[in-house]
Amino acid sequence: MSKPNLIFTKYKNSFSVYVKNLELLSVEQIQIIESFVSTRKGVFDFNSYTFVIQKRLEFNEFVALIEKSSIDAKCEENIPKIEQKSKVEFGKYKGMYYCDIPDSYLLWLKSNYLGKDRDIIDLELNFRAL
Repeated sequence: MSKPNLIFTKYKNSFSVYVKNLELLSVEQIQIIESFVSTRKGVFDFNSYTFVIQKRLEFNEFVALIEKSSIDAKCEENIPKIEQKSKVEFGKYKGMYYCDIPDSYLLWLKSNYLGKDRDIIDLELNFRAL
């Protein structure tokens, strides 16, 4: 039986985990991962093999959490590289880079903003898997 291979990516206010070998796992292993995610009020997306939990954790804290749970997994860290350097030109976070604004404000923009920076907002949302 294959061990889950979890690729951890940290964002400013959350983290996401890509289950690299999801198709090789047993139903029981997948259910254990699902339970782990739902207990922490996260979301598991089977289309992208990822789960997201809105909590600030460092990689070593995530590994410790996995070890305390009933998941026997291999954990790796992915350090994202953001090339986007566009600044917010309006509102509460004017002058800040989009990559530095809080998740909550980015989600608010998703629902309420239709201006010229909409593509940048959508890219940042996709990058953070929100």
